[in-house]
Amino acid sequence: MGETEGRTPIAADGRLGAPAEHPGLSDPHYLRRRRAVAAAAVGHRVGEPAPPVHYNASEERTWRIVHRALWAAQGEHACRAVLDAREQAPIPANHIPQHAEVGARLRRMTGFEFTLAGGVVANKRFLGSMADGYFHAVQFVRHPAVPLFTPEPDVIHDVLGHGIHLSCPVFADLYRLIGRAARRIDNPDVLQMISDVYWFTLEYGVLDEDGTPKAYGAALLSSYGEIRRLAQPTIRALDIRAVLATRYDIAGYQPVLFSSRCLHETADTLNDFLEQLDDESAARFGRTPAA
Repeated sequence: MGETEGRTPIAADGRLGAPAEHPGLSDPHYLRRRRAVAAAAVGHRVGEPAPPVHYNASEERTWRIVHRALWAAQGEHACRAVLDAREQAPIPANHIPQHAEVGARLRRMTGFEFTLAGGVVANKRFLGSMADGYFHAVQFVRHPAVPLFTPEPDVIHDVLGHGIHLSCPVFADLYRLIGRAARRIDNPDVLQMISDVYWFTLEYGVLDEDGTPKAYGAALLSSYGEIRRLAQPTIRALDIRAVLATRYDIAGYQPVLFSSRCLHETADTLNDFLEQLDDESAARFGRTPAA
């Protein structure tokens, strides 16, 4: 795992330089391929079938490298609920699964399935679709030069993070809880509050298991370097007002994480927050309107 295709050395945490220096942001061949795969999402309606992608040998090799590394890292640093869920999750080791392949299994387990995204999706659509059992997922694969780190979500993140979650009814209920709240909100500032809470729970949440931080957030589950450094960030008890006051970096490692004692505590905290939200909630939580 210390080297990648082309014998490019990488850091022990899976990164090569700062996120802004990632080769996936400047390689014209890779960017053309990424755009071509993402283009299928233009005009896509939630719930419509995603067209299959014919992945090339380099992309399939990247999947196998990352799957092998993450499976081991999750085994050591993920919470018990995640480890139980991934035993049933539709995650093949030897090939990149198509959306239809993942969705067929998820529907039987939790009623969820992937719906196609080409990149960042607006909060109202992204969060609100969860109420109906749809999770927006991309199909492109990270750059092969640094397979263990990507500054943006890719198919590996969506399958090895959210695909595990959505194989488990307890996690699926958390997604629906957030989706139902977003569905009834139109104020973009309040939608951003929901997004921020989603970020620090379903993307970057941790649990305290026997005094040790264990990952459950999908971004942690799909980041080889970050899941292995859970002792380094500041970890605070999950508190909604503290979450809403905490800044975060969407492309790098997080300096602050929030922890619950169990997923039921996470669910109770989310429910207490989400059920009181309306379009006038931003001021009550001290959030200033977006510019």
